[in-house]
Amino acid sequence: MNHDENLSSMHADAMSIFQAGIKAVAPGDAIRRYCRLTGDMLHIGEKTFDLRHINRILVVGAGKAAAPMAQAVEELLGARIHQGLICVKYKHGAPLGRIRSIEAGHPTPDANGAAAAGQILDLVRPAGRNDLVIVLLSGGGSALLPLPVDGISLEEKQLATDTLIACGATIHEINTVRKHLSDIKGGRLARVAAPAQVAGLILSDVVGDDLDVIASGPTVADPSTFGQCLQIIERFQLAGQMPAAVMEHLRAGLKGKRLESPKIGDGWQHVYNLIIGSNTQSIAAARLKAMELGYNTLILSSRIEGETRTIALAHGAIAREVLASENPIAAPACLLSGGETTVTVKGHGLGGRNQEFALAAATDIDGAHDTVILSGGTDGTDGPTDAAGAIADSSTVQRAIQAGLDIRRHLDNNDAYPFFKSLGNLLMTGPTQTNVMDLHVVLVKKSIPRSDHPDGDERWPTHTNRTEK
Repeated sequence: MNHDENLSSMHADAMSIFQAGIKAVAPGDAIRRYCRLTGDMLHIGEKTFDLRHINRILVVGAGKAAAPMAQAVEELLGARIHQGLICVKYKHGAPLGRIRSIEAGHPTPDANGAAAAGQILDLVRPAGRNDLVIVLLSGGGSALLPLPVDGISLEEKQLATDTLIACGATIHEINTVRKHLSDIKGGRLARVAAPAQVAGLILSDVVGDDLDVIASGPTVADPSTFGQCLQIIERFQLAGQMPAAVMEHLRAGLKGKRLESPKIGDGWQHVYNLIIGSNTQSIAAARLKAMELGYNTLILSSRIEGETRTIALAHGAIAREVLASENPIAAPACLLSGGETTVTVKGHGLGGRNQEFALAAATDIDGAHDTVILSGGTDGTDGPTDAAGAIADSSTVQRAIQAGLDIRRHLDNNDAYPFFKSLGNLLMTGPTQTNVMDLHVVLVKKSIPRSDHPDGDERWPTHTNRTEK
């Protein structure tokens, strides 16, 4: 097999590994794994609900995966469901019977999402002690339930969210602020539903699977404070860019003039939350697939955070280390990681964090024998594009030069999408109906024999065609 054929085969392997990771966290399967009905007994994780004593079952929720989650709940409970409403991203819907769905904007919230959030609160507010509210949450739920507090408009909340995203704030930081601008997030949905029993079924899209961060924690006690919101804004020097109403609300909250989000001591006996899918599960399935394909496989971490380019270069460096010294694992090697990196946007191009990851990694593995790096969002959507991510390899830089593409210019302009589209290396999956953050796949086919190192040097060989960094 020649060099080009080998890389093509590795691209296919990387795709198979990525797809295995997605399949492992399919929302419907996740519901079926953790929920079952035995007669009148509904088992959700370690919790059992005796439906003979439940007057009404209400199903609500939001997120990119909410529709297939709702389908699975309908299959399980059927006519036992009294009423339901979920909010999903545009074009992420699915046929439903007893549960109504509303499509809305993501990542930028819109009026449909605000309307859905209000209707969900109206639906659960009358619930009584003998009712059961099942809440389906997944990644994207925060943007899809944008119900601003009094005094802040939807447009002002949109601007606050977009400002935090553009500056490179983490999802934990973004959602800390979102929770304090919302009437439904940060435990407020569970508070409104009380005294009904609440069961949250949650597909995690945040590092560490922190329940209070996923979809901004509508059913979870909130440990964050108004003070932390202001610290985040100060850290990124955003006070002058935030809407005046947002800053006024947060400062009033710090002085005790606004109601804080519900805290742990406020009574949560009526709430049971369960994570039914996570990045860890996705990576574990990807690992099994890589081993099946014959790769020595190592999981680096499921908690990758930080600036996208820095993390990408670190992955490239590890790939080169495998080539040079067979550390931390010998080739043929598959290195896996997951999490969610951030991009500090400075240009005006088109792309997302996974495409930028692949673009930055390409500069580091230029000429590095048979090496492939795939970076993809498990939801099938990377940033404001129709791609899930991109695939780079040791020939990407040279193929770009031949195609007249300036990789450094594309990096500087945050313009990875047209770059990889020109090379035919965008990762196109369409909406996957799930969301457990990102998955990075690094494949190295073979290490460099020591005799091939120039002058017997055991270090990584110098390539004259390597892109200067």
